[in-house]
Amino acid sequence: MPEISESVDVDAPPERVWTALTDWTTQGRWILATDVRPVVGPARGVGGRLVAVTGLPLGGRRLGVVDTMEITRWEPPTRLDVLHTGRVVRGTGTFEIRPRGSGCTFTWSETVELPLGALGRLGWPVAEPVIRAGYRHSLRRFAEFAAAYPG
Repeated sequence: MPEISESVDVDAPPERVWTALTDWTTQGRWILATDVRPVVGPARGVGGRLVAVTGLPLGGRRLGVVDTMEITRWEPPTRLDVLHTGRVVRGTGTFEIRPRGSGCTFTWSETVELPLGALGRLGWPVAEPVIRAGYRHSLRRFAEFAAAYPG
């Protein structure tokens, strides 16, 4: 299973970064081409469920890949793990926040099961640099978003 892990330094304390990260409905402001929302309630803790849609905007919604997730680890303000349970996106995700001076380092890691069997494995070397570039872009946006987040 391929793994992607990227980090960014954020000029904000870990508590603010955690609050910005777990403000699910604003994740579309920093995750490239993605909207996220809790399935039921605020999704604050182990067992919370989320749904993300990554794709093109169409009529006020996104048309694309649906990614359902369940929170499997919740340790504010340092770590959040999710299990991807969708048809296409499967695997695990981890968000880690480590103090660094007056700010912190934010790391986003994903271990994914490639869809489409052998075709997915063949396509991974082509898709991986594009996906990694999207993560880096999103993390740069997150650093700005979290530094300016109210709180």
